[in-house]
Amino acid sequence: MEKMAVIYWSLSGNTQAMAEAVADGAQAAGADVKLLQVSEISAADAAQFDKIALGCPAMGAEVLEENEFEPFFTALEGQLRGKSVALFGSYGWGDGQWMRDWQERTAAAGAVLYQNEGLIVNEMPDEAGLTACRTFGAGFAGA
Repeated sequence: MEKMAVIYWSLSGNTQAMAEAVADGAQAAGADVKLLQVSEISAADAAQFDKIALGCPAMGAEVLEENEFEPFFTALEGQLRGKSVALFGSYGWGDGQWMRDWQERTAAAGAVLYQNEGLIVNEMPDEAGLTACRTFGAGFAGA
């Protein structure tokens, strides 16, 4: 069975709720999932998983969180070639540019990007948003 990590950073709890739902969906689909905050894992340890779902909200001028998540992702980027990766996060403004930029970086690193795009939810996910996250997690587990 493939091992999957759902690794996230969250300030307000929006992306955490998404991460929990992504992990729930993947587990329901039969995946062996570990849910971790980015502060709980190194890039080297993350790279040992068969599949990696990464969650980070849009920050500032639509960028990844700069103190913890960006350094983690920068360290992980060089280890993503051929790795199955899914991206998700919440936003409160803008049009999702942070996700498009993140997708481009992930693809440029040689990762196999799930659905060729990430899942974004505006603010705190409602029940429809959580359902989308569970579906996303289940789909990624089965990909």
